[in-house]
Formats: sequence, C-alpha cells, structure tokens
Amino acid sequence: MVDEKVITINDRIPKLKEQRKQRANRRLIFFLSFFFLLILLVIYFQSPLSHIKTIEVRGNYYLPSETIVKASRLQSGTSIWKLNEDEVIQRLINLKEIESVDLSRKFPNTIELHVVEHQRVAYMYQEGKYFPILSTGVFLDELPPNEMPVDAPILKDWEPGPVAQELATEITKLSDGLFNRISEIYYTPTETDPLRIIVYMNDGFEVHSTVRNFSEKIAPYPSIVKEIDSNKLGIIHMRMTPYFEEFIGEEEEEGEGEW
Repeated sequence: MVDEKVITINDRIPKLKEQRKQRANRRLIFFLSFFFLLILLVIYFQSPLSHIKTIEVRGNYYLPSETIVKASRLQSGTSIWKLNEDEVIQRLINLKEIESVDLSRKFPNTIELHVVEHQRVAYMYQEGKYFPILSTGVFLDELPPNEMPVDAPILKDWEPGPVAQELATEITKLSDGLFNRISEIYYTPTETDPLRIIVYMNDGFEVHSTVRNFSEKIAPYPSIVKEIDSNKLGIIHMRMTPYFEEFIGEEEEEGEGEW
C-alpha cells in the first residue's frame, strides 16, 4: 500500500491565515474605492464640473442651432442634473417649426437636444417672396433673399387661409415619389369648383384637379403617365374620372368642357 502524505492542521494554518488576509485586503480595497467614488461624486455634483458647458443640437435642418439653444433658455452655470427637462422641451415645442424634442445628458457637462422639425410641404410665392408652409398648415416668415425653395412645390396665385391649409394637409398624405414630382400648384377657382387647381409636374405634364381629397385624386398619376406615349405632352384631368388631353398647339385651349 502506498503511503499517503498526511497534512496536519499546523501545516494548514499559515495558508488559511494568508487566505483570510487576502480576503480582508480585498474588502478593504473595495470599501476604500467605494468611499473615494462617493467623495468624487459629491465633489462633481457640488462643483462647476457638473454645470452646463456645451449644448449640442441634433436633427435640425431649417432652424439654426443658435435659435434652438436660445429658445431652450439653457444657460451655463446650471447643473445638467438639476434642470427641468419638461420645461425645456415645452419651450422648444412652442416653436412652430418643431414637432418633438428629446433631451439627453452626456457626462460630464454636455446637453444634447434631438429635435424633429415639421415638414415644409410647400412655398407660397407672393410679390417675389417665398413663404414656407408647414405640414401643420402654419405659414412661416419669408425665406432670406439668398435661399431658394428646392425641397417642396411652389404655390402661385394663393392667399394664406383655410384653402391653402387644406391643400397643405393633402400634400402631407402624398408618397415621397409623388411629392417630389410636383413643381408648381396654381389656385384657379371657378364657379363650379371653387377649389380647382392646376398642378405642373417636373416631367412636363399638367394636372387639373381640386383641393378636396387631392391626395386621393392624384394617387394614380404614376400609373397613368406610364400608359401615355413619351413623345406626347398634355393635361391629365384628375378631378373625377382621370383622362389625358394632349396639347393641340403651343398654348392650351381655354375653357375645358370638364368644368
């Protein structure tokens, strides 16, 4: 039989003591680290280190960041952890261009404002000036002289009011593809249809329709255009049953029988 080595309690005691000492040291290091972390946090919250130093604005396309920051009333010297988030968001939502806002904090002293702006669905042209119209139907101040409307249709012969607001609502229902094909929309009311409009498309066609349910009436436009000879241009009547009327001469004949 092979002799087994016998380890006595006296041999194990030094090792047990060393293990207890290591565990005690680890506990001490943990508590000291936790204690110093608490001290650092207290210093951070009570010192200018936690005060707003940078305000970053994300998601804005039309509104300048400076305008958004000013409207938020966020100021350096305010703790990023003590500001009233709901009040800041409400101030920004009160701006007619802004749809929603999300506020976030970045350690140690940065505030991020993530904004979503209302879509500009059209620009009303009056006396050489362009006035943006939002998806809410709200009219904004005129564009600066060096800025041109390139991202939405232009409305001509219109006046601010319920009819233009109704059209703005209809435009928001259009698909992106159809929205981008519209160049200009003229308001051409008649006795039989006070909401009559003429729409000029980027592909050269002219659409006669009406403001009421305009998004539904013009929806078939892409499929109708596919059926028309590419060498022909004319009027696509989309007030009731859609049909195509080819241009006879250089100028469109006045007084279509449809009206």
